Amino acid sequence: MYGLGWGSSRLKKADRGQIRIIEAFLAVLIIFSAFAVSADLTGSRSATKSESLASIGLHSLMKLDQDGRLGMYITDGDFTALREALDLILPAGICFNLTVYVTVYDEQMQRLNTDVITNGGFNSQEVAFVEYICASQSATLRCYVIHVNLGMAT
Repeated sequence: MYGLGWGSSRLKKADRGQIRIIEAFLAVLIIFSAFAVSADLTGSRSATKSESLASIGLHSLMKLDQDGRLGMYITDGDFTALREALDLILPAGICFNLTVYVTVYDEQMQRLNTDVITNGGFNSQEVAFVEYICASQSATLRCYVIHVNLGMAT
């Protein structure tokens, strides 16, 4: 009974080699799957951060415009107060760059602010853009178009 049956030691050694090859193949498959899944998650996170930055920027401008302060700052040309107000409303760690345009009688938009309205260095790979339209509350109707670039501070 020392033949080539299931109980022979020669087949057990051969089975161990096959099992090690299968084990190595599965380990490689698991590692590549982990890389593929993590690369996909990284792309979706950056898109979500960009959308949330845009949402934060839009809500901040709406909050300033709720009681007319945004239009008042722009009409008065008080861009320093506008920068300070946005800096207070936006969460810490978010930097912005703001440009204000005015539309006059369906003509081209003209840049209203000559100085840069920002809260610091703008060095971010995740950037969101927000466009907001605001009307003045003075006797003369003026429409302002506000462009804000937002980024995470690094």
